[in-house]
Amino acid sequence: MVDEDGTAPSATTPGDETSATMRWNGWGDPAKAKELPLAVRTLLPMRLGRVPKPEVAVALDDVELAPSSLDLADRAALAAVVGDAHVASDDDARIRHSGGRSTPDLLRRRARRQDAPDAVVSPADHAQVVEVLRIAGARGIAVVPFGGGTSVVGGLDPERGAHHAVIALELRRLTGLVSLDETSGEAVLHAGTTGPEAERLLGAHGFELGHFPQSFRYATLGGFAAARSSGQNSAGNGRFDAMVTGLRVATPSGELELGRAPGSAAGPDLLRLFLGSEGAFGVITEVRVRVHRTPEVRHAEAWTFPDFAAGVEGLRRVAQLGTGPTVIRLSDEAETGVSLAQVGRIGKALAKGASAVTIFEGDAELAAERHARTAQVLREAGGVSAGAAAAEEWVHGRFNAPYLRDALLDHGVFCETLETSTTWSNLERLKREVTAAITDGFAAQRAKSLVLCHVSHVYPTGAALYFTILAGVKGDQLDAWEPVKASVNDAIMAGGGTISHHHGVGRDHAPWLDREIGPVGLRILRAVKNELDPAGVMNPGALLEAGTLPGAHPEPGSR
Repeated sequence: MVDEDGTAPSATTPGDETSATMRWNGWGDPAKAKELPLAVRTLLPMRLGRVPKPEVAVALDDVELAPSSLDLADRAALAAVVGDAHVASDDDARIRHSGGRSTPDLLRRRARRQDAPDAVVSPADHAQVVEVLRIAGARGIAVVPFGGGTSVVGGLDPERGAHHAVIALELRRLTGLVSLDETSGEAVLHAGTTGPEAERLLGAHGFELGHFPQSFRYATLGGFAAARSSGQNSAGNGRFDAMVTGLRVATPSGELELGRAPGSAAGPDLLRLFLGSEGAFGVITEVRVRVHRTPEVRHAEAWTFPDFAAGVEGLRRVAQLGTGPTVIRLSDEAETGVSLAQVGRIGKALAKGASAVTIFEGDAELAAERHARTAQVLREAGGVSAGAAAAEEWVHGRFNAPYLRDALLDHGVFCETLETSTTWSNLERLKREVTAAITDGFAAQRAKSLVLCHVSHVYPTGAALYFTILAGVKGDQLDAWEPVKASVNDAIMAGGGTISHHHGVGRDHAPWLDREIGPVGLRILRAVKNELDPAGVMNPGALLEAGTLPGAHPEPGSR
């Protein structure tokens, strides 16, 4: 794959940029940690007021954990399956598997006392996963499947539910390419394979998966499937659930092989049942996915619009006409300003206007044709080309935003994200209502906030809205965020949005799930849970709210 000037676009498949171990109390590779740019430090007091610097975060060696509840017989039974070396109950392993990477997760990691799983169990293959689940059900041990550890909705909290212990089922030993059908354009990979590993393995054969969520460097294919991930290239390659053609799944009640052919009318599609199941029904161990030849070229172009509304109209026309960009995303005026501030353009950061990025990949002739057609549509909607440089700048930095979140937290600025989706006709109204819920919620606590938003994924009938929230909270940030988050979720539900577009339900959104799928839908999921996981050991409280299943009574303080 080459750019228009014939050079390889190194940021498209950065398979060599993954750190072996993610920072325990932040995002990604500790060596890539960022300081806040001077222009951002200048801008923030203007928007948020003076924010007190937080106390220094506790060191890893100073974290206090409760003793492991896994008894000797439990450990021996698990070690007999995976090997003693792959049952870790030391504090370091437990802390590193004690949750995901949401802002509340990271704020809890800064505390001295933390909750953690009782052990980390690492199976090597599907058969070992099946046996571990059997033992867990028989011995009353809760199981939290753990891939890359990138959940931002409480999907990895070490909850015991009604059980005496909880383990993190670490899936990173289940890695690698199982098979590649070049004629059909399908590949089977183990579920613990990370995004960069998948691209490296497929690239050796001239193929790519092309799924690039912001968590790409660390998240696994099993996690992509379990959370119904949507990557930044979704306009061209689709959501991950649309790319999945088959799954191998282990559940406490048995095993499943799902997805026989591209199309079937043999009853409801059970494959879709496990896409978005978040480890509550079982463990995905293999994923069969649609792949494609490595693109020949990439064209990039950035755009500016007078305002967000004009940009939305341009994106709607592109999505409905099917002009074919691989990536198309639109930042509102506030996000555009902060983006400019990050590169030192403080003057322009205070100006008005929205900005967009478009990327086109594939066969040289077709990519050029799609690029030209999209450019025409965006110009007709009021867009002005800003050239390739800003778009390429976004490509090369697109996986680094979470590092900025860590830097903001270090400076005492609360920073969190949330997302939803709705129809084109409802998009701007929902954006206003969510923004108001955030700003009013913080204002009630005498905190100033700044809400940034972008359209990150488009469809013919609607799009996703992705919000980044900055707030100058002077008290406990977790206590401040909880009522704001609840009011935002209420606003999304009342405003016709979905409780999640691609982050999943986890535990954070579980209380709102029935308002999206209805009471009958919730009963269907409970029935599936009861059938596949009768002892209720799989990820208690995730997807289905804790206490909604027979016998599920979370212990106090289990979060």
